[in-house]
Amino acid sequence: MSKGAVIFATRTNQTQKIAQLIAEGMRFEGFDVDLLNVNQINSENALTGYNAVVLGSATYHGEMLQSMKTFLFIAEKANLEGKAGGAFGAFGWSGEAPGRIFDTMTHILKMNMVGGPLRLKSADLGGGIKMAQDYGREVARKALGSK
Repeated sequence: MSKGAVIFATRTNQTQKIAQLIAEGMRFEGFDVDLLNVNQINSENALTGYNAVVLGSATYHGEMLQSMKTFLFIAEKANLEGKAGGAFGAFGWSGEAPGRIFDTMTHILKMNMVGGPLRLKSADLGGGIKMAQDYGREVARKALGSK
């Protein structure tokens, strides 16, 4: 069975809700998914064995949360090159974090990313539930080699 990780940093639990929906979408495609708070990970070994990794952070004052910034340095040592990936996040005003995570995953980690980052103000607004589930499906399909 294919295995995925959805790893998130959250302030108000909105990013966690989105992470849960992305994981659900991956499960719809047959993935076994681990949902992890970024604070639970302290070693690159925690990223071993995944076919797909999705990272998310809330945007706070125009930046991703510090815990995600720190985690990206850990992820750099994990040899995720070529693995399927996605980036997401909740935001109030500006929403830069998902794009910055996406760019890091693309250019530094050299992952095989889906079309772009998922930015939602809330999973509960404007079709957010379906958008997050569909994003999870897209990442899973990318990992399985189909679009």
